Order: sequence, then C-alpha cells, then structure tokens
Amino acid sequence: MGKVSEPADLLAVLLGLAVAIGCINHLWIRLPPAIGMLLGSLTLSAFVALSDHVLHLHVMRWFRATFAAANLPRFFLDGVLALLLFAGSLHVDAKELGQRRFLISLLATTSVILSTLIFGTCMWLTFAAIGATVPLAWCFVLSAILAPTDAVVVENLLQQVSLPARLRAAVVGESLFNDGASVVLFLLALGVTQGSAVTLGHGHVLAALVREIVGGAALGFIAGWVAASIIRQVKDEGLQLLISLALVLGSYRLASTFEFSGPIAVVSAGLCMGSPSPRFGMGPGSRSLLIGFWSLLDQLLNSMLFLLIGLQLLGLIIQPIELLPIVFAIPLAVVSRTISVAVPLLLTRGSPGEKVRDSIVLTWTGLRGGISIALALTLPASPWRVELLVVTYAVVIFTIVVQGLTISRFLRSMYAGKGLE
Repeated sequence: MGKVSEPADLLAVLLGLAVAIGCINHLWIRLPPAIGMLLGSLTLSAFVALSDHVLHLHVMRWFRATFAAANLPRFFLDGVLALLLFAGSLHVDAKELGQRRFLISLLATTSVILSTLIFGTCMWLTFAAIGATVPLAWCFVLSAILAPTDAVVVENLLQQVSLPARLRAAVVGESLFNDGASVVLFLLALGVTQGSAVTLGHGHVLAALVREIVGGAALGFIAGWVAASIIRQVKDEGLQLLISLALVLGSYRLASTFEFSGPIAVVSAGLCMGSPSPRFGMGPGSRSLLIGFWSLLDQLLNSMLFLLIGLQLLGLIIQPIELLPIVFAIPLAVVSRTISVAVPLLLTRGSPGEKVRDSIVLTWTGLRGGISIALALTLPASPWRVELLVVTYAVVIFTIVVQGLTISRFLRSMYAGKGLE
C-alpha cells in the first residue's frame, strides 16, 4: 500500500468505511450518527496505528500520502462546507431568525471576537507556563480556528429536544452565521504570523468583518431570490435540483471572488430559498422536493466529514509532551465560550436568571466541528503546527463527543419543570 492511489480509490475506501461504521452504530451502538461516525473513525485510527506498529502493514503511510495528495482541507472549505451550510439553512425558520437578529448578530460577531481574544491569550500564557513557547499571534490563529460552532451537528442534536423558540433561533442562527467572522479573524491572525501588518485601530478589523458579513448576506439573498424565481417557472424536478446545486457552489465562489463571506452567502441563499413566502421562496412542491434531496445529501456529507475527522489523526506524528496542553485547553475553551456568549446577552432583554441559563445553554451547545478541523489543516508549516493541531482536535472531539452526547439530558435538567420535552 505504498503507492498513492487515485482520488476514486480514496473515495471507494471512505465510502466502504462509512457504510461499515454507520451500520455498526445504527444496528448495535445507536449513538447519534455524527458522533457514532466520529468515534468509529477514531477507533479505526487507533487500530490502524496499533497494527502498523505490531504487524508493519504500512497502512498509516498510505493514508498519509493519499490524504496529502487529495488536499482534503481545501476541498472541504471550498466545496463541502457550502453544501452542508445550505442544507442546514433550508430547515431554519427565517421569520424566527429575523425576530432574533440583534442577538444573533452579536453572537456571530462580538462573541467570536471575544472568544478569540480570551482563548488565544489564555493559551499563550498556558504554553509559556509549560515551557512550550508559542508566539501570541499563533495562539490567536488557534483561537480563531476554534471560534466557529458547527451548524450541522448542533441542528441535528437539537431535534431531540424542544427548546424555547427564541433560544433555539439564537443557537442555530449563531452557528450558521459565525463562520464568516471566524474566517476573517483566522486570515488576519495568520497574516500577522507571516509578516503582514494588521492595523487594529481606526476600525480596520470591524470594516473587514462588516464587508464580509453584509456583502455575503446581500449576495446570497439576491442569488437565492433569482434561483427561487427561476425554480417557480421550471417544472422539471431534475432541473430544479441542478439549479440549487449551481446556486450553492456558484454563490460561494462568487462571494470569495468579491472578498465576501462564502459561508454567509450560501446560508443567506438557503434562508431565501427555503422561505414559505411566495415573494422570495419556492412553491410548496419544489420546496418539499429540494428539502428532501438536501436532507439526504446533508446526511451523506456529514457522515463522510466525521469519518475524515477521525482518520486525519493518522496524519499526525505526536510526541507525548505535545499532549500536555490538552489538559488546559479543554477547560479554557469552555470558560472562554461562556464569557463570550454571556457578554452579548447582557445587552439583551430578560431577567438575570434567564440570561444566566441562556449563557449556560449556549456554552454547552457550542460544538466545534468540521470547519475548525479544515482551517487547522490548512495551516502552513511552522514549529508550532503540531501543537495547534493537537489542541484543535482535542477541543473538537471533546465538544462533539462529551457535550454532544449530553446535550439532551443537560437541556432537560436546565429546563426541568418548564415543559421542555
């Protein structure tokens, strides 16, 4: 298995593994699909690593070479992410999001900035305390990587419970829109590490955020309205599906060309397309067809994504000392998330008790996922790359497995006696 295979070979292997892990989980273990796929791929990675050391099969070498040749992080950021976000946005109640737009805007911008500053500074101090001196700029790169929450996983897990409408809108809305601000901060921090000068004063960072978010939202809305108008005139179901696919990939790439946020563009397009309003959305028949198609595609892509997250560990060569930051990173990630969502909530209406409860819920539903892994894997070579990847994987796995598996029980305990089902 020393030869790097063709992309079709890799796809065949991944599909086979996804089917095997998915069936085992569905028939016997019965975890939520995304979590089951992640744990299954992590188990597989551990088994492959052990078999290589014992039997010398060189399977790890094949995986590393194949993943490197496939450039999967860029493929995910430029393609799969757009499809997943669009699929998720079709199910969202745009009217409910509109009513909570102020809070969602704060969470998608202010919360991301606060989380980046708090976690980055704390990790810089932590690395220094344990003798692994990582520059502050690289710590901000790490915190920007871990700032966005995973819209797809969060939405799927929230289907198990009935949250209050206002809080559900805040959780889902933030996870859909905070990718744009996170990517801007990631690129700014990464530019600093490579010698670019970033002026923090005079509103330069704020202007970049506004351009990315507002520009992406406007472009996506216009593209979604045009596509929905065409679909209302077209009766061919295959052509309707083709239009939706072209809308997603086209609006994402067009947004990137104009330096707007591609993720926000496709979310905005999906909200417009999925709207029941006859002025903006599609007809009932087309809407039902597209939601069914995109739900199946979402399930397929999500399974493949979490399979890849676990298998990507095979590409890391980790020394035991490089695992030490994990002990501090996980609790710091939870604390920084709590502070970053609590501050915006202070600016909204509601009783102090309600704000505290909402802060706790937003903290525990703040799962990191595919975009964090993809951003981390695009990091250029540096003396600190492995440390940053290890922390990223640890936080992502903790939030998906520990927080994800306990969300239902946790939310029911938070709202005990308040009619939460």
